[in-house]
Order: sequence, then C-alpha cells, then structure tokens
Amino acid sequence: MGVTPKQGEYLASICYYTKLHGRAPAEAEMEKFFRVSPPTVHQMVLTLERAGLISRSPGVARSIRLRVGKDDIPPLD
Repeated sequence: MGVTPKQGEYLASICYYTKLHGRAPAEAEMEKFFRVSPPTVHQMVLTLERAGLISRSPGVARSIRLRVGKDDIPPLD
C-alpha cells in the first residue's frame, strides 16, 4: 500500500476513533485532532476516497469506512 505518512496518520486516526467510539469521526473532529482547517481535512478525505482507501455515503454524516485491512494501517505516534 503506497500511502504518504500524512495519509497513514489520517487512516490510523479514523481506525482508532471508530474503534473507540463505534462510529466514524466527523470531519470537524479530524480538524481538531490534526489542528488543521476544514478544507485541509476535506481534501484529505477526498484524496483517501479517490485512492480507494476509504468509502463514504454521499449526504450521510459519519459515513467514512476504511477499505484497507488493519494490518495495512500504520500506528499513530
């Protein structure tokens, strides 16, 4: 799996958030976690989706689903 370190961080955060809370994170929660702007998070979500690493349901909140195995996700530091 060829992902950038930043993409790996986003994948790991989505994985761990979902595991802890039983639902996917909202983009606003990722903004707070990574301390970045809304457009930055949204662009990363679109990038991960285009790469086939996540899927989403249009118009459905918290619909991010990982499309990679947990063994392919780097740990959060």
